[in-house]
Parts: sequence; C-alpha cells; structure tokens
Amino acid sequence: MPALQPTLTAITVTPQAQGFTLCYHQRLILRHTPETPCVWAGAGTADIEMFRGNFSIKDRLHEKVALTDATVLPDATGWSIRFTRGDTICATLRVSADEAGRLVLNLKNDAPSHNRLWLRLAAQPADHIYGCGEQFSYFDLRGKPFPLWTSEQGVGRNKQSYVTWQADCKENAGGDYYWTFFPQPTFISTQKYFCHVDNSCYMNFDFSAPDFHELAFWEDNATIRFECGSDYIELLEKLTALLGRQPELPDWVYDGVTLGVQGGTEVCQQKLDTLRRHGVKVNGIWAQDWSGIRMTSFGKRVMWNWKWNRDLYPQLDERIKAWNAEGVQFLSYINPYVASDRELCAEAAARGFLTKDAAGKDYHVEFGEFYAGVIDLTNPEAYDWYKNVIKENLIAFGCNGWMADFGEYLPTDTHLHNGVSAEIMHNAWPALWAKCNYEALEETGKLGEVLFFMRAGYTGSQKYSTMMWAGDQNVDWSLDDGLASVVPAALSLGMSGHGLHHSDIGGYTTLFEMKRSKELLLRWCDFSAFTPMMRTHEGNRPGDNWQFDSDDDTIAHFARMTTVFTTLKPYLKQAVAQNAKTGLPVMRPLFLHYEEDARTYTLKYQYLLGRDLLVAPVYEQGRDDWTLYLPEDNWVHLWTGETYRGGDVTVAAPLGKPPVFYRADSEWHTLFATLRLLNAL
Repeated sequence: MPALQPTLTAITVTPQAQGFTLCYHQRLILRHTPETPCVWAGAGTADIEMFRGNFSIKDRLHEKVALTDATVLPDATGWSIRFTRGDTICATLRVSADEAGRLVLNLKNDAPSHNRLWLRLAAQPADHIYGCGEQFSYFDLRGKPFPLWTSEQGVGRNKQSYVTWQADCKENAGGDYYWTFFPQPTFISTQKYFCHVDNSCYMNFDFSAPDFHELAFWEDNATIRFECGSDYIELLEKLTALLGRQPELPDWVYDGVTLGVQGGTEVCQQKLDTLRRHGVKVNGIWAQDWSGIRMTSFGKRVMWNWKWNRDLYPQLDERIKAWNAEGVQFLSYINPYVASDRELCAEAAARGFLTKDAAGKDYHVEFGEFYAGVIDLTNPEAYDWYKNVIKENLIAFGCNGWMADFGEYLPTDTHLHNGVSAEIMHNAWPALWAKCNYEALEETGKLGEVLFFMRAGYTGSQKYSTMMWAGDQNVDWSLDDGLASVVPAALSLGMSGHGLHHSDIGGYTTLFEMKRSKELLLRWCDFSAFTPMMRTHEGNRPGDNWQFDSDDDTIAHFARMTTVFTTLKPYLKQAVAQNAKTGLPVMRPLFLHYEEDARTYTLKYQYLLGRDLLVAPVYEQGRDDWTLYLPEDNWVHLWTGETYRGGDVTVAAPLGKPPVFYRADSEWHTLFATLRLLNAL
C-alpha cells in the first residue's frame, strides 16, 4: 500500500495490515500492529509524599490497556490516528510538523476516565541514548528506566551502598540512580534524532527493551517533538534553538576561584588576604550566610530572610566596594522560600503571595527543623514582588552574583494562583524560578555582569539559568555521589541543551562520619580547573572537612591550579561563546568530535573541554597514575609534552597534574604549552 504523504515530505505514515509505520527523515519512529501496539491508555491515582525534598512516588494504577486497533486518517496538514480497544477505550495521535519542520506528535486520551498514557517509540538494539537532564550515575541511558521528577539528588544514590542505607533509614533520603535536581524529558539517540516532550507531568522514560523506548505520562495528553541532524553537533544546535541557550559568562568568572566562606566580614577578609598573599587567583567571595545563620542538627544553615545581616556582616556594603576595586566580586545566596519566623515571610503572607493549602491558608514546608513559606511564582504580583526582592536586596546592594538555590521542593498538595495542579507544576517550578532571577538581571541591565547559579532545573532552564552547579555531592570517592558523578552529570546536561556546569570543589554533604580529606579536596580542585568555573564550598559541617586554607601545601596547590585556570581564560571564553551561539556545551562527550570511534560512546568519566583539551579526572583515592582512552588523533600530554596517537594509555597522575591532553593541531597549542612551563616553575 503506498505511503500517505500530505505536504510533509520528511514525515511518512505508511498503513500496513492492521497497523502502520511512521518514519521521519528515514528514521523509524513508530511501529504499530495489534500484537505490538505503540499506544497504551489507563487510569491511576498518584501517591506522592515529600519529606525535605525527598519524594516517595507511587502510582495506584487502576488500568493499563493496549490500544490494539488503529485507523489512519490523512488530511492537508498531517494525520490523525485513532487508537481504540473496544467501545470505550480510545486515544488520538495527531501527526504534524511545526514551523521549523520538526515532527510533532500530539497524543490525547479520548476517554474522560483515563489520565495515563504510554507511547512506545521504535528502537534498535545498538542504539545509545543520552540526556534526560542531569544524570549522575549513567551517561548512556540504554538499558534502564529513568523516572523524571525534580527532587533532592539523594545521599549516596546507590541502594547497594551503606551510606545510602543510612540515609534511607534516617529520613528516606538515600535516593537511587535516577534521583536528580534537573530532570528533563529530552533524549538524543545515536540514530541522530532528538526527542523532546513539552509536558511537565511526572514521566518515566524506559530504555530497557531492545526494540522500543516506552515513554509514560501521568497526564491525559502529551506533545512530543522530534528533529534530526547530520551529526551530533548539528543536532545540539537544533535542540538548543528549540529550548534556548545560556548567555556568555561575566568576564570575572575566568579570573580565579570563587571562595565559599562563611562567618562574617572579617573572616572573609582574612581568608582572602591569606590566599592572595600566597599567590591564589581569587575572583570572588561567596558568602551564603550573608543573611544570617541557623544552626540545626544537619549543620550550619542559612537564615532564609533575604536581607543583609548587619550583625554577622558589619560594613559589608563598604567592603564590597573595596573588594570590587581590587577585582574581587561578592556573591550571596537566595532561594524561592522564606523562613516562617522572619519578616520577609510575614510581608509575603500579608500580601497573599504564598501558596495555599486545601483550606486556603498559607502553606508552610518543613525544611529541617524550621519551616518556610513558598512564594507563589504563578501569581504575577507575587512574582514581581520577589523579583524586586532580588533587585533591591541583592543587585542594588552590590552583589555580583548569588546561588539561586532549591526549586525542587514544590509540594504536590499545595494550591497555586494559576489554578494548575502542583503535581503538573512541580517539574516546571525550577525553570520558573530561573526566569525570575534572569529577568531581575535583564531589567537592571546586569545580564553579562552578574552571575547566578542553580542546582534545580527543567525545560526552560536553558533560556534562563546563567550557570548550573552539580548540587550536593558527598565528600567522598563514591561513583554515584562523589567526585566521579559530576562528569556524567555535566555531559548528560550538555546533551540536554545546557552547556555550562561546575561543582562544589570538595563536595558538600558531610554526614554519617564522612569527612572531606585533603586528597579529595586537591583532586577536586584539579578537576575544577578544567571546567568553566572554580568555586569552593565548606560543606554543611565545615569543621569536619579539609578546607582550602587548612595548611600551606593546600593553599599552594590552589595557587598552582588557579593559575592554570586563569591561563586558560581565552580558550574557555571561546568555548563559552560557542555555547551561547550554537549550543555546543563547554564540557563535551568525546563522540561529538569522534563519532566514528565506537569506544567514545561508552566513556562517562572523561570529556573534552572545548574542542581541543581531553580531561580524565582522577576519581579514586590513593592513585598516582591513571588509565584513559584517547581517540585517534595527534595528542600531546599537557604536563610532559609527550605525544600519543590514541588508544588506552596510562600516565603518571600526581596531585596537581591531572590527566589532560591537547590536540597537537589546535590553534591554541602555544597557550597549552605555556601551562607545562608554568607548572614546572
């Protein structure tokens, strides 16, 4: 039977005996027969409980039915495919193209009682799959399901580890391999297409089966977009054209490390003076406790009242001006919640700007021995008021940046001004929070000068979040929640369209007798020198962790590595500018530039920084050498000048000399060679 092709030359729907196939640019997207249906419908009741950003999510599924019968009806703008099973179970798939020529599938349950949908996309056993937001445990997602729900990333994130078990026992906080601050219903296939879902409901993308990918939606409709590319670079350019791209970073970001310091104005000054006196390149001070502190059993917490605390930080306004004159920025902290026992929450409550409970009263969330109100960002007046808090209390005060924390805590039982279910808004919330921060910069003319960085995200964060950070890694060597986990996190986020990423040097989470060692801090520093931004964090229990100024040797190490970082400034700026222009991430999987090399598709703990630097961080304790893979090219070892052609290589990897190689043919080879000379001094 001939294919039906109404004006959509890239899309082909071909009826077959009791079924059909749908192809897009010669890629098979859907295959339907009564024996292997591609659409399922059903009904369920979500059972979602949140405790401090950790979610227990179950679906009380009442029905899941395969829609075995399909009728294809072409028209001038596409096709309508009617799926049925009996007289009462039915759904419609609308096939069309958008203005950019992308394939668009609009799937809708026609039975009012049904609020669940499943769509099975055709797959090949050899496919590799990347994306789904920020994934810490896996880079190639093939072979596993990935529920997509923004939450705390979990402590340990591996059900086989003792730390995860301890966290689960304490407060269900251990997490699993798919827990993430930044999920996103977007994936890229090695068939060189991307698939993106417009919805924000709870979803599960299951890549376990060899011949299909099953996308599950806890909603009665879904809009799915596809686009193809001749290579992965073109594909990312097309994806980021759809989702948006990050602006370039402020110039000062490349001028050294941002020191995470707490304790007051003089503590900041003393640490700054000490490090600069010993040759550390410092671009800024990040004092997250600028608004005060609250001590809890978890450790030192910020006071969630977003105003300058004059008692803890006397004369901070004048000190910021002095620091700025010396090329040192001041960064602070804010999140979209306000402490219930402070005046900013009282003001928000009086204006009716907090989300509500079922009885219409202000909803307060327990955040760990204190409560906070949730600013209702769906209320235009509340949104503008909070944006003005950022403008007046942070920007006008003189902050050159801040951590725009959280965003993943929206409870599903709260009630919002826009009338949309909080279950549907939950995933969208971090991107709305990013938009609020972005507009505060844009409307004050500070975009490109002031930087905010976030951990939570979703579709839309590409447009509005100026920098991501990896969240709260353990201060340990674990693969799923330690130093190693940051690399697949950056790579998966880059394949989801967000190309700017960094992490807390040394990690953050300090629980269950964990203590950050000197070796871990130095290895993390080595890694961070080859990312777009260097920033330290004391951790939630600073006294238990080795810090950047714990001894003279550590300070000297930071001096060496910040010199490496600042020397790379012109190269990094070029890579960041390319991300802003085309969406090509700064930290890249190797197959973006070596797609004919099958080995590169399996590498998750090494990356390309820009086009010409290959970085393989040491993420195991007690190592002084490291084995990595080089795709075929002319490579030069950064620290020795030795040349390599490719393959598995083992090199010496002492502290301060992480395994890094550059392309001999790079236009930047002279710059890279200077690093060898600098490190020898």
